[in-house]
Amino acid sequence: MKSSLILCLLIVSLVRTIPANDPEKKNTGFQTIFDGSNLSKLETEGNWVIEKDGSLYLQPREGEKGWKRYHHYIWLKDSYENFVCEFDYKHLPGGNSGFYFRVADKTDPVSSGFEVQIKDSENLNDGEMGPHDLGGVIKTKGATSNPGKPAGEWNHMKVTMKGNHLTVELNGTTIQDFDLAEAKPEDKDLAKEGFITIQDHGIPFWVRNIRVKRL
Repeated sequence: MKSSLILCLLIVSLVRTIPANDPEKKNTGFQTIFDGSNLSKLETEGNWVIEKDGSLYLQPREGEKGWKRYHHYIWLKDSYENFVCEFDYKHLPGGNSGFYFRVADKTDPVSSGFEVQIKDSENLNDGEMGPHDLGGVIKTKGATSNPGKPAGEWNHMKVTMKGNHLTVELNGTTIQDFDLAEAKPEDKDLAKEGFITIQDHGIPFWVRNIRVKRL
C-alpha cells in the first residue's frame, strides 16, 4: 500500500513538471518524413543527396539548367486529403522549386496538382507578388506579402489544406488564405486528395525537417 502511494505521488509530480508549452504536445499527430538520416519515407529516382548537416540537397546532373522540367521530384509515399505539411528550404541566387499537393497523376504533377511557388523573389516588394513569384499558387493567386529570406538562408514553409481551403505560412507570416476551389483556373480540377511532392527544377536546392500531419 505504501509503495503504491509513493508511485502515485511520483506520477503526479512528473505530470506537474511538464511545461504547458512542451514541444511534444505541439507535435502531436505530426509524422517526420525526413529527419536527415535516410530517405525511407520518401520516393525519388535520384538526384537528391543527404548532406553532412542533415539537409537534402538537389544535385543537378550535367546539362540540367533553365526552365526545362525534370522528373526527379521527392514524393511523400501516401496520398493526402486534409493535411498540414511543413519544411525548411534554401536556394542560391535565382533559385527555383515548388511544393505540389493534391497531385492526381505522379507522371504529370504540373497539370494534375497545385503548386506553391518557391523562388528567389528577394527584389520584389509586398504588393508586387504574382502567382509565379515566391509563395504564389501557380496560375491562381499571388502571395499577399514577401517574407522570404535572402538566398543562402533557411526559410520555413507551412502549407495547410482543409477541404477546399488553402493556407500558406512563410517564416511565420500568412501569405495565402483562400478557397482554392473558387480561385482555381477553369482548366484545372481540384482533386479531393492527392500526392505531395517537392520539385526538381534542375538547379541547386536544399530541404530539411519535412513533417506532415493529417487533419
